[in-house]
Amino acid sequence: MTYALFIGMTLVIVAGLGTGTIAWPVKRIRNFHFEHFLFVSMLTGLIIVPWSVFLLKVPSAGAIIQSVGVKPLIIANLLSISWGVANVLYLVCVIRIGAAITGATLSALGMSVGVLMPMLIKGSGLFANAPDLFSPVGGIILTGLLVMIIGIVLITKAGLAREKIMKGEQTRHEGISYKGGFLKGLLLAVVAGILSSGISLAFVYGQSPVAKAVEAVGGSPVIQSFSVWALAIAGGALINVCYAFYLMVRRKTLTPFFSSSSEILYGAIVGVQFIFSIVLMGKGMLLLGALGASVGFAIQQTSQIIGNQLVGFWGGEWKGINGKPRQLMYAALITILLAVVIIAYSNVYTAH
Repeated sequence: MTYALFIGMTLVIVAGLGTGTIAWPVKRIRNFHFEHFLFVSMLTGLIIVPWSVFLLKVPSAGAIIQSVGVKPLIIANLLSISWGVANVLYLVCVIRIGAAITGATLSALGMSVGVLMPMLIKGSGLFANAPDLFSPVGGIILTGLLVMIIGIVLITKAGLAREKIMKGEQTRHEGISYKGGFLKGLLLAVVAGILSSGISLAFVYGQSPVAKAVEAVGGSPVIQSFSVWALAIAGGALINVCYAFYLMVRRKTLTPFFSSSSEILYGAIVGVQFIFSIVLMGKGMLLLGALGASVGFAIQQTSQIIGNQLVGFWGGEWKGINGKPRQLMYAALITILLAVVIIAYSNVYTAH
């Protein structure tokens, strides 16, 4: 394995752990307001940080946007809007069925779409050289995805077994109520999973034109990365911020927002954590080469699943749940790790 591949894999692993653990403050906030937390985290991570870097560090930002052109930005933002919808559903499902089950289901399905699409419809720049889906490398990746589907089935069975044990009980873990309704929550998680790959695809299909335009005016690789994310996920950012504001209006919680110090603090921290995580993901995908759009996203999503489980177990979602449900969850995690090993091998195979 070359040095670049090693660094690329390391970056996407760290990125996955970063995005997978963004729900960590939810159960630490005593009087939790979902809409306050969502508004601050998305405003900070998706708008304030990336746009501040873009506007302050890139000369003639308006000229950059004009030189990139309308088509790449429309494509990227349509994809980011799909992710924006998925992100809203994810946060709803965390409260409804828990971070562990939601994150694993969403990440695994999102991985399937995010891995296959760049091989069927080539991305921009380096990713335009990705192997075809039905090539030998594509066969290895499809095998990995099949193993991943087995992992999803095991996770679903674990969740159903957990739901059966907890049925009829109303538990509370530091302010978050267990809502039940696993199947309804799972359906939302499935929809979110299919849409969630939009954030990776927005980068795959939009990064090259933006990065080249910023590089042409002297922007460093770090500035290029933040600029790509500022322009590519504006649509998804607006979906999340506007949804949070709508909830505050509907629930009449606009006034309490200004006294919600915990939501503001934790939301800002999570927002910064999120934007730096996806910047690392993008850089890692580029270092992994032409197949990095598929392999990098697969590794990032697997690390995200692990991060989700850490939050779920740490938050007490599996407290008192032993026997078959816990055994199924462990088996699912092992299966998912096996899947990512197979998918990662495809990138090493390509390098040879």
